[in-house]
Amino acid sequence: MEGNQTWITDVTLLGFQVGSALEILLCGLFSVFYTLTLLGNGIIFRIICLDCKLHNPMYFLLSYLAVIDMSYASNNDPKMLVNLMNKKRTISFVPCAMQTFLYLTFAATECLILVVMSYDRYVAICHPLQYTVIMSWSVCTILALTSWSCGFALSLVHAILLLRLPFCGPRDVNHLFCEILSVLKLACADTWVDQVVIFTTCVFVLVGPLCLMLISYMHILRAILKIQTKEGRIKALSTCSSHLCVVGLFFGIAIVVYMVPDSNQREEQEKMLSLFHSLFNPMLNPLIYSLRNAQVKGALHRALQRKRPMRRVYGLCL
Repeated sequence: MEGNQTWITDVTLLGFQVGSALEILLCGLFSVFYTLTLLGNGIIFRIICLDCKLHNPMYFLLSYLAVIDMSYASNNDPKMLVNLMNKKRTISFVPCAMQTFLYLTFAATECLILVVMSYDRYVAICHPLQYTVIMSWSVCTILALTSWSCGFALSLVHAILLLRLPFCGPRDVNHLFCEILSVLKLACADTWVDQVVIFTTCVFVLVGPLCLMLISYMHILRAILKIQTKEGRIKALSTCSSHLCVVGLFFGIAIVVYMVPDSNQREEQEKMLSLFHSLFNPMLNPLIYSLRNAQVKGALHRALQRKRPMRRVYGLCL
């Protein structure tokens, strides 16, 4: 039987099976969302780099999250947009495997950096006098690099396990991009080892971090309730609300996609959830942080104020 198997060299991403008119509409809409993702996260990153008032651990981690979101979206969205305009929708197997690897790397890294951000808020609210010592620049750098290293290492394990499998058909991936659970369905061998490793990884980067964040916020809530003034409690809550919104969106969708038992009826639902995860979530993160964070809004206002005099001077020179 092994001698009759033909290894596949490319796969077809089925995506959304809709009419041509709707595909063009979706392509235009998703292009706008992708542009807003790059623009919003790029502005957040640039403002944090340029504004000295934002040079602290909290905003260093936020700029790090912005870079991850831009990378995360850029790995999946361009090919998805091309497929909406191209009836062929094929991708070579090696680029498909690379897309899977990068998708897992950015997703795992974002999970871990969100945990680091919750720890930063815990230290800032529960141990404010020791904040600069505990969350020093060296500690922040180590935590950020550790997040990348763990995300890369976990994804490398999945990539190695994936590439050891024989892929001899079918060629159709019922997804918008090369998502690992959908790619595994193309293997003509038992994938139970991969499934166990995926579940174990989910426990490590989803359930474990979520539990740690819940513990952190229980301590944060207890510390906030001890604050005497209403203004103090509101200020402390405002520094956490944006992070809680991002965590709820990211972890809620990821747990549903990767930890709820799979079924044929859930494939279309999973495509929609993955679309939200890779397209909408990176776009919403900068909006959540900019609209709900007074310091980011203030930094944006200062940046716009600095540009106006330059325009006036340039106009006078002309």
